[in-house]
Amino acid sequence: MSRVGKKPIPIPPKTEIGFTERMLTVRGTKGTLARAIHPAVDLKIDGGEIRVTAEGREKENRALQGLTRSLIANMVTGVDKGFERILEINGIGYRANVKGSSIEFNLGYSHPIIFDLPRGVAASVEKNTIRLQGIDKEVLGETAASIRRLRPPEPYKGKGIKFAEEHIQRKAGKTGTK
Repeated sequence: MSRVGKKPIPIPPKTEIGFTERMLTVRGTKGTLARAIHPAVDLKIDGGEIRVTAEGREKENRALQGLTRSLIANMVTGVDKGFERILEINGIGYRANVKGSSIEFNLGYSHPIIFDLPRGVAASVEKNTIRLQGIDKEVLGETAASIRRLRPPEPYKGKGIKFAEEHIQRKAGKTGTK
């Protein structure tokens, strides 16, 4: 049995759960998320919690049980509290500005880069930090990774876009000849 999959998911107050025809819908104070549930797992909603059970004893089904439980827990947390990713911009002249539903980056290239935010992701920029917020953890993480890919941090001076919690392994520069 999956250790993660066996744990029940508590349903916070003001959160509604609907499960019909293999489609799970979670409504909360921040919004609504929906996801199709794999036929190898089943959901039991009772009391104030959700339990995920695997159909059969196959290894794939047990793996899907843990995966499904994690995805559902992220959905419940997202509609209740939301998720946030923080990115930092390092480099002289590197900056970002929010313009509607897109972010304009100046990252040392010959042209500015316009990055369109997906639906459900909001951004704010303060000095050299970009704060991304949303209810879908998967979309938020993919958006943050796409922004980081625009100018990944380099190991010599640390210039580029990095996650706030990320540590860049620095390298020594060239040494002069004697």
